[in-house]
Amino acid sequence: MAGTFVTFEGIDGCGKTTQLELLCAALAERGIRAVRLREPGGTAISEKIRALLLDPANMEMRPQAELLLYEASRAQLVTQVIKPALEVGAVVVCDRFFDSTFAYQSGARGLEEDIIRMANELGSCGCTPDATVVFDLDPTVAWERATHNGADRLEAEGLAFQERVRAGYHRAAELEPERLRMIDAAGTREEVFSRLVEALSDVLPQLEGLDVAAFVARQADVERAMADIAQGLGEGA
Repeated sequence: MAGTFVTFEGIDGCGKTTQLELLCAALAERGIRAVRLREPGGTAISEKIRALLLDPANMEMRPQAELLLYEASRAQLVTQVIKPALEVGAVVVCDRFFDSTFAYQSGARGLEEDIIRMANELGSCGCTPDATVVFDLDPTVAWERATHNGADRLEAEGLAFQERVRAGYHRAAELEPERLRMIDAAGTREEVFSRLVEALSDVLPQLEGLDVAAFVARQADVERAMADIAQGLGEGA
């Protein structure tokens, strides 16, 4: 396809969503609009499936049912949004894709790898990311971040579960070292973003020459200004 498909992966609380926002902002600054998506979700049907998957009331959900729900959500997203965007040359950036399924349902839930691969092939409708960045972080640090304001169904599985998920990501990176780029997610967001830009240099040449420090500082200024505006609106309500 004409476009570029990049996915972000990692255990809950690893900081990937913050880095995804920075990447999309950096591309926009250079005149490139990225189609930003999340999994599960991204379409009306997929968002309804997401609500089922993350609802803490559904703790009795079995691994096989969980797997099939993820794949159903993914198939809808790929056919309705991702493939059409790639066909017109867009940059698509997705917060999680089928490597999450491998890490969570195989690494953490214990389903057989071959079953996960077959399910992922069906759910992805043959769509494979050009590059996948895995943000690697100590599960203790990540879990504390993720559950600071409460936990969804998966976060509520606990620290040991997140450790197994991390092992699942390491296994996925061993199997496909060219597509999956493991980066250290510890440090400041500027440091992590610098690693991200380097990791994606081959698939997103649009970022060549980006002054990471200056860009992150500009983004911080924008965020402070937006926070001030929001506070002002709140005080005036």
